[in-house]
Amino acid sequence: MNNDDFDIRWKKVEDMLTERFGKTPNMEALLLMIGVQELNSPKKKFTKEQKQDLMHIAVCVLLTRSGYFEPEGRDKDGWPHFKELQPVPKMGLEEQERFLKEHVIDYFEEGEFE
Repeated sequence: MNNDDFDIRWKKVEDMLTERFGKTPNMEALLLMIGVQELNSPKKKFTKEQKQDLMHIAVCVLLTRSGYFEPEGRDKDGWPHFKELQPVPKMGLEEQERFLKEHVIDYFEEGEFE
């Protein structure tokens, strides 16, 4: 994805989220929202450890699209688990953020977020 295309598509995601929530969430908040949605649980309060698990779920869901993970099912509490198919490439912070943002863009453009 070239830089202009990326910037336009990312701006659309940010605008949609800002309109919906009144402010633009940072990457941590975005991953938490995706994780909560994928957990599909009405629970409103999560522990710090559960929030970390939710962000991990989000990353796995996002990277499933690129073949890095695949769903393995859910545990007795309904939490999804994933199997790593291939290691995520080593990247610097900026590359890593863009890599995640590209996957977030795809997630929202494909209508995965309700």
